Order: sequence, then structure tokens, then C-alpha cells
Amino acid sequence: MTHLAPEVVGASGTAHRRTGTRTPDAGPVPAGEAARRPWTSRRWVLGLAEAVVSVTAALGYTLLSRHIMVNPLVRLGQVSGLAMLQQYAAIIGLPLLALLLFTAYRGTARRHQLVKRLVCAALAGLATGVIAGGVVVALRGTPHALGGQEGDPGVLIDMANSFLHHEGMSGIYPPAFPALIALWAKIRYNGRGETGFALHDLQIFFTAVAGPMAYLAWRVLLRPFWALLIAVPAAVVFLDPIRPYSHIVMIVLLPLLGYWLREMRLAGRLTTWHLLLRGTAVGLIFGALFLWYSGWYIWAAPGAAAAALFFFPWRQGAATAKRAGLYVGATLVSAAVVGAPLLYQMVRLGSENPDRYAFLAVYADPTYVLGWVSDRSGTLTYQTWPVAGELAGQSGFALLLLFGVGLGLGLGLRNVMVRTAAAVLAGAWLARFWFAGHMAHDKAIQLYPRTTWIIMYCLMILAVLGMMAVVNRGSGWIERTLRPTGAGAGASRVIPRRVVRQLAAGMVCVVALFATMGASWSVNRYMPSSDVDSMGIDAYRAHTIKKRDGSCPRFSPVKDCKDIEKDDWKPGPIQDFIWCAGIVADDWPSVCGMNAPKRVRSRADIEKDEQVEKDARKAAKVKRDAQKN
Repeated sequence: MTHLAPEVVGASGTAHRRTGTRTPDAGPVPAGEAARRPWTSRRWVLGLAEAVVSVTAALGYTLLSRHIMVNPLVRLGQVSGLAMLQQYAAIIGLPLLALLLFTAYRGTARRHQLVKRLVCAALAGLATGVIAGGVVVALRGTPHALGGQEGDPGVLIDMANSFLHHEGMSGIYPPAFPALIALWAKIRYNGRGETGFALHDLQIFFTAVAGPMAYLAWRVLLRPFWALLIAVPAAVVFLDPIRPYSHIVMIVLLPLLGYWLREMRLAGRLTTWHLLLRGTAVGLIFGALFLWYSGWYIWAAPGAAAAALFFFPWRQGAATAKRAGLYVGATLVSAAVVGAPLLYQMVRLGSENPDRYAFLAVYADPTYVLGWVSDRSGTLTYQTWPVAGELAGQSGFALLLLFGVGLGLGLGLRNVMVRTAAAVLAGAWLARFWFAGHMAHDKAIQLYPRTTWIIMYCLMILAVLGMMAVVNRGSGWIERTLRPTGAGAGASRVIPRRVVRQLAAGMVCVVALFATMGASWSVNRYMPSSDVDSMGIDAYRAHTIKKRDGSCPRFSPVKDCKDIEKDDWKPGPIQDFIWCAGIVADDWPSVCGMNAPKRVRSRADIEKDEQVEKDARKAAKVKRDAQKN
């Protein structure tokens, strides 16, 4: 086998045990070399080195982007900023890729494996570092966060203010991130009134470290290339710099769940002490992620429960089952202890907080799970989105992705992570249609469109693991069938190991190119724009709020900036109908089944406002011409 795509560590099959220094591609190690092996080749040292390199690349690039001097409110300035981001990424990334290719062609196997580890880690950090750098450019000149003081950022700021006043948790919303905003505001900005500044810093920081966190989570199960192949597309596609904490939880939760199930399955091989220690440690992480953002637990719970019942060692004897039970119990108890504050709020207030906010994703076909739109979808409508593909409405990307999923299920079903992703996918799929099916009767959305992300994430995981299975089985078949008859164990391989290393290095280069192109696409969406139906409105609003000294930000598009709000969080009124966002009053009866509330504008109101704006621009032009004359 070439081991370009080895099995998940701990899965059944022919996977090799990952030691950090001994790799399948490295070949036999001479006795003298083994004796001289330095302490830096130990597994924990190499893992720590990957973490340090990845985080340093992400945060270092983010700090470097502060030197991009452009006006983010002008489109030409935005384009120059995007170009400078790519220039910095190329200056840092190209030498890394050149080193990787050099060691693949000229270096020893051991040296190449070390370089590949560190290069993949650095690329994962650079992928989201570019996105964070783009946020820095978009917010240049203003200390406020994406979104300003409106929408979700405004709610987070109010929750943080409540924490500063020792008022405790805000309803059933996960408290960890608002509490961190309050803490950072107190440490860095001297408390209340500056929580928006703290949110600004944390948006950039967690956007930057999303890539390293995703990569390191997958490195628990996969080797560097395959961890990078899942982590980078997931981070670039799903990351939302306005609320980076939420999608980080989703990306990290799946590999952590796969690791937990794998350890439970192997309970018979571990001592009771190790099981209790590992179960408690994983439970603490589960509890912390739950406090960070709890929504993904709801969608993953049905599949995770089914997978746990399937992987539990029922047939391995009473002693093994008892050990596995202790492992599960330690995990559940430690997770419950950490997540107790939020669990208590959910039990006490859960039924009082229905979600009744609808937007474009709610009006569209519920089976479409390969794309996402926010409540600022521009000119798109449910008649024009999603765009129908070539075959029964499915695009070429959808067909290729589903083909990869089929490979994963067909060839890699013995893999623990394949079964985990498939179980979570099935559970989220059923939950999605349950809530969507009851939406009209219950008058509640219950955030079901967010299952789009976790379903698509599971599909991506299965497709990548499918490619791994193809390479594993295909390379093994080639070695068995094309090797000359009678060739001994020491005979040369049909596919030389150096060719495998060279191919893997080339594929890493392709992933790096995708990362930088995808990061630029993500950043461009958040460049400031006055269009309230675009995602750029969030950065635009940040430039319209006064600074601490009462002056407007440097590039503010308005003369009279808004004051800094210092309100505490208060629960809003609970309405008894679904609020149909993005629908004009004329269309409410046909879309929402009721007449629109008075504050919803009709087409006539919109046309009137457009005419007023047009007349104002015309009058301003006449005034400028008169002043020139």
C-alpha cells in the first residue's frame, strides 16, 4: 500500500500506528540512526510543534495585515486590500510549499514527513489568518466590531454588559462567549461601554484560530494531509467572522465525537484508570464546547446516541462492557458538571423561547443542503435560489460530492469516523425535516435551517474519507496484482514510496491554492457596503459609531455618528406568529399566510423611498454645480 491515505488511527483495517516519528513512508530505520534519534522526534513534541506553528501562522499573518493602509469604504481600496492580503499569503506560503516539494524530491523520507507536518499546520493557520486579516482591513479605522451595535453583535454586547453588572446568564443563550467579551472588556478596555471594542478583538482572534483548531482536532484521527483536506475547506466555507465561535464548535465537535467513540470501542484494551481519565477529559471538553455554543449538540444528538449504542462493546464480555460503561459515565458526568448552568436554563426557560424568525433559507426547498444564505440575501428570492443544477436540479458539485460519499460508505464503512459522520448526518437529516414539517402548524422555525451546515460538513467528511479508502484499496490491489510472481518481501514496490511523497506534496499545493482563493472570497463578502441587504452592511455599521473620545472613525461615511450604547440585555417580547424577514407587505399573505404587521414596508413604500433618495442626490448635484459656478 502507498499509504497516501491511511485509515483513521485506531480504525479496523491495515492502518499503521501513528507515532509521530515512525511513518509508513519512512522505511526501515538503521540501528545507529535510532540510537541518535533526538528528543525532538517524540510524538508529543511534534504535536506541540504543529500546534505552535499553526497558531503562530494564523496570528502572525493577522498582525501583519494591520500594515495594509487602504480606505476600506472605497471599492478601489477594498480591491487593493484584497490584493495585499494575497501578496502577503504568497510571500509566506510559497517558500513553505517550495520546501515541501524539495524534500519530496530530494530529502530523506523522515525529513520530508517532518516538513509535511509543519507545512500542513502552517497552511491551516494561514487559511483563516487571511480571513482574519481581511476583517482587520474591513474594520481599519474603527474600534467597533462587525455588525456594530445591531443584530446579533448588538445582542452579544448587551449580554456582556449584563455580565459586567453581575446579572448572570441571558436566557438560554450559551454564556461562554458573552462572558469572555465582558472579561476582555474589563481587562483591556476598563469595563462597561467598551464591550463593543472587546467583541471587535475577539471576532478577529477566533476567526484567525479557527483553522488551527480545526486542523488540530482532525489530527487526533488523521495524518497531516487528510486532516488539512477536511479542515481547510470546512473552515473557509463555514466560518462566519461575525460569530466565529459557533462554527468552530461544529467543526471541532465531529472529530472529537469520533475520537470518543473509538476509545469506547477499544475499552477492553485500556485499563480502568486510563478509561476514567480519558472519559473525564473528553467530557470536560464536551461541556466547555456546550457552553461555547450548544446548537450543534441538538442536531448531532440523535446520530451520536445511535452511534454510541452501535459502538458499545456489548459482545466483548461483562468486564469490557463494565469498563466501557465507566468510560461513558465519566464523560457524561464531567460534561454535565461543566454544562450545568446552561442545562438548568434550558430546562427552566426552554419552552418560553421559540424561534419564529424566517428568512430566505426557510422559504426555499428544505432538501437543499449544499448552500447557505443569510437574512441579508440581496436580490435573491425563493424563486431564484437555489439555482437549479443540470440533473434533477442537482449541480455538478453536488453529484461529485455525493459520489465521494458513496465511496466512503461503500469502501470505508469499517472506519470509525465514517460511521460517526454517517450517523450524525442521518440524525440531523431527520431532525431537519421534523422541525420543517411541523413549522406551519407550530408557528416555529426552531433554527432548522442551521442543519444545512452540519449536514454539508458530514457529506464533506464522508467524501474525503471515501477518497482515502479508494487510495488505500487501490494501492493495495496494485501491489498485490502487479508485483512479479515470486518476489520476496524485500523486492521493490510497484509504486515507489518517493512517488507517493511527491504526489502528496503536489496535492498539498493544490489545497493551499484553494485555501487562499476561498479565503479571499470569504473576506470580499464582508467588505463595507451601505446596501442593507448585503453582508457588507456589518462592516459599514462599524464605521458609523463614535469612538471612545466621541469622534467618528477615520473613514466614517456619515458626519453624525451614533453614540456608544451601554444597555443591558433584556428579553424581547415573544410574538405568536412567524416573522417573515425579507418579504414585502404585499407578499405576506401568499408567503406567510397572514397580513403583514404595520411596520413592514410595501412595494409602494420602497419605491417612494427610492424616489426620495433619487431626488436628494439630484438636489445635491445641483447644489454642487451652483457652488462651482
